Amino acid sequence: MQEKTHESRTVTNDNAAQIPPDHRLPPETPKRRHRWIWLIVLLLFALLFYVVLRHGAAAPTAPAGGRHAMTGAVPVTTATAKLGSIGVYLEAIGTVTPVYTDSITAQVTGTITQVHYREGQLVHKGDALIDLDARPYEAQVVQAEGALERDQNLLAEAKMDLARYQDAWKRNAIPRQTLEDQEKLVLQYEGTVKNDQGTLQYDKVQVEYCHITSPINGRVGLRLVDPGNLVTANGTTALLVITQLQPITVVFTLAEDNLDEVVAETQHGAKLPVEAWDRQMTKQIANGELTTMDNQIDTATGTVKLRATFQNQNLGLFPNLFVNTRLKVKTLQNQVLIPASAVQHNGDVAFVYVIQNNQAKIVNVKTGVSDAGTTAVQGINAGDVVADSSFEKLQNGSKITISKTKLPSNSGDEANVP
Repeated sequence: MQEKTHESRTVTNDNAAQIPPDHRLPPETPKRRHRWIWLIVLLLFALLFYVVLRHGAAAPTAPAGGRHAMTGAVPVTTATAKLGSIGVYLEAIGTVTPVYTDSITAQVTGTITQVHYREGQLVHKGDALIDLDARPYEAQVVQAEGALERDQNLLAEAKMDLARYQDAWKRNAIPRQTLEDQEKLVLQYEGTVKNDQGTLQYDKVQVEYCHITSPINGRVGLRLVDPGNLVTANGTTALLVITQLQPITVVFTLAEDNLDEVVAETQHGAKLPVEAWDRQMTKQIANGELTTMDNQIDTATGTVKLRATFQNQNLGLFPNLFVNTRLKVKTLQNQVLIPASAVQHNGDVAFVYVIQNNQAKIVNVKTGVSDAGTTAVQGINAGDVVADSSFEKLQNGSKITISKTKLPSNSGDEANVP
């Protein structure tokens, strides 16, 4: 038994020795098994992706417009083109500027005795504002009145003497020189009286300066002085500031390219209306008219300044407020008008969807002036019905149903153009 086993092992070793080295199978490693597993997984994913693609291609594709396109009817709201007039406006940014702004300072030196106004009060011309201690100036008035009375009496006495001298001269009772001296004395007293009258008037004005009144109608600002403060004549510190609010003006600028059409209208005597709007252009503040324009163009900006006047009845325009202005240059008549939201654009081409026989038809138009959501167009006629919503679902020839409910218009976007 032992000999047979040995023989068998010997034969096996001899056979193995006879196999060439290139035909021996390498031992199977874990790394090689992982490669086979990843290859199988990738094949399964590829098969799954192919099945999904086949399934999607087999499913029915919905046409553009979604459910409404499948049924052949797109609900839209419509607008009718009308024949009317539309204004041509030039828009700019302006600053509210008062017609008058008075910074009142003291013209005499004195102590403030009383302040009559309240902060932010609307005052009228002649209303009392501030009183200064007027007693020193009233005393000067009394002195000037006394000097005037004295010199007036001296003048009267000199005139009486002159009359006697003239009578004596006629009788050759006095020399000619005495008469002439008296005549010159009368003239001197007359000059003295005039000087006294001027001094008296000046002192009375000084007394008036002690009682400061409003020179204009307007609104007083914050109080800057209090009773007891000492002020000096011709000082640089303002006692108060008054700004006129009614009427008030707005100064704005326009490009020099627009100057010709404005000048052409004003030369014919036209009063060009101007609107003042808030910063967001959501609320109109006031209506006014163009008053004047500057006499030269600013070479740094290429613009010219214009001034418009507003009555400002509701006091909505406040000094130094920034506003948006709309200057109406002219009015175009007999224009075909449609809502601006009905106009669509494909690049530089503007078009509308004209509704005919419950179908939408693309018609190219040329847009003109726009104002307050309305646009003047050329290419359609007054009375034509145009689509004003659902543009993302419309195509040329789409069936439509008219909806009474306002639908999203998506105006301004690229619409569906075949």
